[in-house]
Amino acid sequence: MTDYLEQIKKALVEGKHADIEALVKQALETRIGLDRLINEGLIPAMDNVGQNFSEGRIFVPEMLVSAMTMKKALGVLKPRMAGMPTISQGKILIATVQGDLHDIGKNLVAIMLRGAGYEVIDLGNDVSPERFIKAAQEAGAALIGMSALLTTTMPAMKEVTALLEEKGLRGRIRTIIGGAPVSDAFARQIGADAYAYDAASAVERVRALVE
Repeated sequence: MTDYLEQIKKALVEGKHADIEALVKQALETRIGLDRLINEGLIPAMDNVGQNFSEGRIFVPEMLVSAMTMKKALGVLKPRMAGMPTISQGKILIATVQGDLHDIGKNLVAIMLRGAGYEVIDLGNDVSPERFIKAAQEAGAALIGMSALLTTTMPAMKEVTALLEEKGLRGRIRTIIGGAPVSDAFARQIGADAYAYDAASAVERVRALVE
């Protein structure tokens, strides 16, 4: 059993997307439980990918291939995960802010968070502050993740944090921001709870905020 878990981890880290579906199916046939597959296979592998990226051992293309491999693995598991809410580490709502159509970085963060065991609600791009808040409340999200690639759309992030404050939701719904023009200083300025400079750090920051 452990051998299959090791093979799955290796396939994810090395981005062997052509092999992962068969490996996951074989692991399921040997009656390895979903919890073990996710918590001892998929999540540690993606943590490894994130660490390799943070330390400069791999770059965005390799990370994207590993993320695609993870997506395929989750595709095999998804039908079996229905009715198993204990697998989720929490609900995260994520989107690119109003006026901004860029979503490659946001999509990568969403995949990495799913790989880390979170239930991710991805609203896409060009999302208004009001929609962020409404969707987060309706979904019972613990955290809102906002992405921006244009300096002209960064003020929308402040509007979201201001709305949370106005509605008495700040602290109950945490916030994290990211994107090329965004910084830790800007996060503090607008009252966001955290700033992530890449997908790997986003997972670390979310873990620190959602416990």
